[in-house]
Amino acid sequence: MFVFDVFRSFLPIRNPIGFGASDFIEVLLAAVFVALLLLSRPWIEPYGRRLAQKTGLSMLLLGLLPIALRLALLGRYPIPEPNVSDDFSYVLAADTLCHLRLANPAHAYPQFFETYFALQQPTYSSIFPLAQGIVIAIGWIVFGHPWAGVALSVGAYCALCYWMLRGWISPGWAFIGGLLTVIQVGPLNQWMNSFWGGAVSATAGCLAFGALPRVFDQGRRRDAAILGVGLGLQMLSRPFESVFLAASALIFFVPAVRDHFLLRRLLALVPVVAVATLPALLLIAFQNHSVTGSWTTMPYMLSRYQYGVPTTFTVQSLPVPHRELTRQQQLGFETQSKVHGAGVDTLSTFWARLLGRVRYYRFFLLAPLYLAIPFFLLRAGQYRYSWVLLAILMFALGTNIYPYFYTHYFAAEACLFILIAVVGLERLSQVKVSGPPTGQTAARLILFLCLAHFLFWYGLHAIGNEDMLSATRQFETWDAINHGDPDGRMAVNRELQTFPGKLLVFVRYSPRHELVEWVHNGADVDAARIVWARDLGAGENEKLLRYYPDRKPLLFEPDVRPPRLSPYLPTP
Repeated sequence: MFVFDVFRSFLPIRNPIGFGASDFIEVLLAAVFVALLLLSRPWIEPYGRRLAQKTGLSMLLLGLLPIALRLALLGRYPIPEPNVSDDFSYVLAADTLCHLRLANPAHAYPQFFETYFALQQPTYSSIFPLAQGIVIAIGWIVFGHPWAGVALSVGAYCALCYWMLRGWISPGWAFIGGLLTVIQVGPLNQWMNSFWGGAVSATAGCLAFGALPRVFDQGRRRDAAILGVGLGLQMLSRPFESVFLAASALIFFVPAVRDHFLLRRLLALVPVVAVATLPALLLIAFQNHSVTGSWTTMPYMLSRYQYGVPTTFTVQSLPVPHRELTRQQQLGFETQSKVHGAGVDTLSTFWARLLGRVRYYRFFLLAPLYLAIPFFLLRAGQYRYSWVLLAILMFALGTNIYPYFYTHYFAAEACLFILIAVVGLERLSQVKVSGPPTGQTAARLILFLCLAHFLFWYGLHAIGNEDMLSATRQFETWDAINHGDPDGRMAVNRELQTFPGKLLVFVRYSPRHELVEWVHNGADVDAARIVWARDLGAGENEKLLRYYPDRKPLLFEPDVRPPRLSPYLPTP
């Protein structure tokens, strides 16, 4: 009975040894930590080495693991749904592709459907590149839900990160790097739990950076083709950052200039790279022409021309194209854009922004792995490893030109951070102090700390109650699983399901409304059961009411507390 009493409650005052929830968790993690430390050498490590030698099996395991871990949490955290405007725009791109087209016809009344990150003229389309929309569309078609494509892209990145590392280091350390990738961007990560992307661009980086040493050392056409596919995939996902990926690839081959035989061999592979990149360039051109009417004008750039650059502090709730603004409004918006958006920075602003973004790199490495960085620097005397630092610096300086920063901007470099970690750990494991393999023990401890970090947070999300989660959530670092319903979208959608038939929902914002956008529709607006539209006043709204005579009109007021959904009654 005493044993039962010990585990009867997580409250310290209700069990004989005075343990609270955190005490039980710490003891459990300590037990797991000690058990792994004792068992790893006689069993786990030899089995892991044998598994790491089997490339196909290792990639399959690493690809399925993050997906399985996230699916195991569905009881607590359901399948993510689009939440922010970026999500809805990528889902719009996928929905458009599911309709077997690259753009949608402009609506008869586009002014009601103005929203962030979507063009209304000359076509109704997402402004984003195709890659993320393609993977979401694949998951949507095959599994019936758009998030399936997101999960598949994360699995592909984890598998290909191991493949990339195989080109740089031993299979065992490459497999460890794959496991670290699963921990880092797996079930609790933003890339897995949103539709913004990140994993697609990271996959492109894996293909390109994994092919580079293989092309240099072996000169195979297959690896050159993989390099071209990686460059093309990056163009399809992050066109701006693809410039830095291509430049990094070119710099990698600089040592070949001194070896004429090697240089001729590499130059013979250039056409292979170009041909492998060509499909991506054609897709980009066809998307440009379908969406904007021009083969060379990208949807994103047309959006910039029409809407300008929003400020980082206040975004107008109604994104009106420049052509519909007065000259004074245009000047005001452009001035804000220059201050907070696309204007030219002073040198001090540029460096301040660069230093301010250092904290975002924590997204790519768990804290214990920072201890491996100094040991990686001991390898920086070799050109390949100094090139890794140069490639990261090039991306950091290049993306610093843009005034905003999100982790998926830097996603192509994600595998290089894992490479730094595992190369540093490998070098640390070779350190000996007075004979004993001290470095090997230290490297093993760092890996166990990473595992303990993941087990703690994953276990907390899997079995913790709401009180535990609310108390500890503020201490999470870069985890981003879909907690609750922060904007109330799920509750509103549930309420809308109680209305029969087709609906037309007018969204009425208050004058001080900021940022959160509610007007999002699918690729075929007229065929949807629920159409979201802006409330433009009784006179204008009458046009849309006549256009949709078979729809029940509702009014949604998101700035009322709580948000209010009611029958639409025309008012002056």
